[in-house]
Amino acid sequence: MRTQPTPSGGIGALAALSLEKFSTSLRADFRFAPLNVLLLVAIFVIGLFIHLAMHPFSVQAVTLALGSALILAFLLRLTQVWEAMVILGAADCLIIYLQLRPESEVLLITAVVALVLSTCLQVAYQWERAVVLRFGKFKVLRKSGLFVVLPVVDKVAQFVDQRIRVSDFSAETTLTADTVPVSVDAIGFWLVWDAEKSVLEVENFQNAVVLSAQTALRNAIGKHNLAELLSERDRLGSEIQKVLDEKTSAWGVTTQAVEIRDIIIPKGLEDAMSRQAQAERERQSRIILGTAETEIAEKFAKASEQYIDNPVALHLRAMNMVYEGLRQKGSMIIVPSSALDSMNLGALGGLTSLGKTAQDGAAPNLPEKKEPPEGE
Repeated sequence: MRTQPTPSGGIGALAALSLEKFSTSLRADFRFAPLNVLLLVAIFVIGLFIHLAMHPFSVQAVTLALGSALILAFLLRLTQVWEAMVILGAADCLIIYLQLRPESEVLLITAVVALVLSTCLQVAYQWERAVVLRFGKFKVLRKSGLFVVLPVVDKVAQFVDQRIRVSDFSAETTLTADTVPVSVDAIGFWLVWDAEKSVLEVENFQNAVVLSAQTALRNAIGKHNLAELLSERDRLGSEIQKVLDEKTSAWGVTTQAVEIRDIIIPKGLEDAMSRQAQAERERQSRIILGTAETEIAEKFAKASEQYIDNPVALHLRAMNMVYEGLRQKGSMIIVPSSALDSMNLGALGGLTSLGKTAQDGAAPNLPEKKEPPEGE
C-alpha cells in the first residue's frame, strides 16, 4: 500500500488527520471531537460562575477552572482513552482541592461532571457506524448521530467508514504464463457493508483487503499470457474482482470493481515488440499494395477486350488521353513508341502541336528560299 500524500494545510492539518485516524481505530476508547471540547469547557465555565456566586472572587479559582478546562481538553484530545480520563481527572481534582480547600467543593464536582459528560457523549458521522463493546463483549452497533456510552465500562471499538473506498495495489516483477516478467499496478473499489463483521472478525480489514488483492493479482498474472494482459485488461480486472469478493464477503466487505491501471514490461522486450509491430505493418502494406496491383491489372485486361475489334474506340481513347495530358499549360506526355503506331498518335500529336503553335502566333520554322546570284 503506497504512502498517502501530505494534505494541504501544513503540520496542523497533518496532526488533525492523525488524531482523526487514531480516534477511529481500535486503540482509542472514544472520540474526543470538537463538540466534546466545547462541552468540557462550557461545564467548567458554568461551575466557575456557581463557585464565584457562592464564594468571594478569587483569581486563583478562575485560573484553576479555566486552566483545567483547557489542559484537560488538549490532553484528552491527544489520548482519547479511559485511562487518561481517570488519571487526568484525579490529578486535576487533587490540585483543585489542595489550592482551594475548604472552598473547593463546587469546582471538584464541576471537574468530575465535565469529564464524565464530555467523554460519554459521542458523535458518529452520516457515513459511519460505531461498534460498541461493553466489558469486552459486543454490545450494539450505533448508527450516525449522537449516542451515549458508559465511562470506563463501554468502549467504541471502531468508527467504521461505509463509503466506497479506493485502494491501489501492485504486483512487481511477476512472471506471466509465457514467462515474461511484468509489473502491474491496479486499483480496487470496495466498501464495508457489515461493520460488525469487519471489526470483530478481522484484525485490520483494510490491510487484509489490500494484501488479498495483491495475491489475487499475482495469481491472475501467472494464468495469462502477456498478449492477454495487454489486450484484455477489463476481463482480467473482472476475474480479480470475483476472486477477491468471494474472500472478503465473509468479512463484511464487498469488492465492487478492480481496474488495471498500468502494465510495465522490460525495456528490451518493449523494443522487440515495437519492431515486430512495425514489421507486421510493413507486411500488411505490401500485401495491400500487391492486391491493388492485381485488381488494377484485371480491370485493364477487362477494358482491353473492348478495343480489340473496335479501332474507332481506341482512337477516341487516344484523343482523350492527349486532351487530358495537354489540358494544363506546359504539360508533356511520354508514351512508348509502339503506342504511336498502334494508336495512330504520331499524326495526332503533330496536328496538336501545330495547332498550339499557331494559337500562340508564332510561324513555323521553314527553311529560307535562296535567290540565285546575278548573272545566272
